[in-house]
Amino acid sequence: MKKLSIVLLTACSMLAFGQKISDYKYISLPAKFETFKEDFGLSELFTKTLRGKNYTVIPADKLQWPAEAKDNPCNVLMGDVKDDSGFLRNKVLVQFKDCNDKVVSSIKGASSIKDFKEGFQDALKQTFVSISPANPVNQPGGTKIQETVATTQVTTQSTVTNTSSSAPDNSALKFSNGKIDLQKIQIDNSQFILVNSNSSSPFATFKATTKSDVFRVKLQNGDSTLGYYENGNIVIEIPQSNGEFAKEVFLKK
Repeated sequence: MKKLSIVLLTACSMLAFGQKISDYKYISLPAKFETFKEDFGLSELFTKTLRGKNYTVIPADKLQWPAEAKDNPCNVLMGDVKDDSGFLRNKVLVQFKDCNDKVVSSIKGASSIKDFKEGFQDALKQTFVSISPANPVNQPGGTKIQETVATTQVTTQSTVTNTSSSAPDNSALKFSNGKIDLQKIQIDNSQFILVNSNSSSPFATFKATTKSDVFRVKLQNGDSTLGYYENGNIVIEIPQSNGEFAKEVFLKK
């Protein structure tokens, strides 16, 4: 009986803690790591490293998730980096949670470098050895959350009376203004985002208006403006400090 109890306890432990970071394809990161006074380059470093390990990094806003992630949000792992510093050392705590808000993994990193930016980045790098490359398996139990996302999505779509007729369905189109390269990801028929491979948050979010091929645009810095298609390219009217707008053209590559 004692041996049977031990076997059952071991089996339950494996079920409870069997999840690994590498079981997931998608990792959602917040636009800002809240416990830090400033970013210190951590978002870019973390995002670049995760992508280098074959994870797909997506924003925290579920409406901006690709269709595959929306279909089963439990295939998405929520990542975060927390300031865990002590008196003499810069420390970070990297935490990953599943769709039920259960911690899948917590990894600590520490650095003796006193400079905040270099120290926090060095501490974060210490955690990377514990993050294996992605080897995703389908996670069960995403239906309830999926319905919540779908309801929100339908509500958003109901406010749009007309969608772009010429917007392509391909979600992997690339555009460039000569300074930065952006990838277009189609969220649904009424909205898409432009993302920079070095950032976890969209460069710009486009939502359809009542006029074909014209969009309301929310920029990464929070500014709102307009964007539109022009000869297959994407144009954004960038707000200037003097109240004027500058035409920024992103050519299709």
